[in-house]
Amino acid sequence: MALHKLGKDPDSPVNNSPTLYYDSETDNYLIQGWKVLDEERRSQLELPDHEDVVEFPKRMMQFFPEVNGGAGPDQVR
Repeated sequence: MALHKLGKDPDSPVNNSPTLYYDSETDNYLIQGWKVLDEERRSQLELPDHEDVVEFPKRMMQFFPEVNGGAGPDQVR
């Protein structure tokens, strides 16, 4: 798997997480984020048993190449 770290949350006070990665082999993004444990919120989602959901801040959208003008992992922080 060829993972490329695109960026860590610059405003996170704890270990700079969440983090956004790009997998160049599958052309998919991987998002490391906070587990959504609140059952009320989870009950509003249609989650199959083999999937889960994580939360990440809106400010991290800047790391998606589609948003930042196509900057690759070497051009973003």
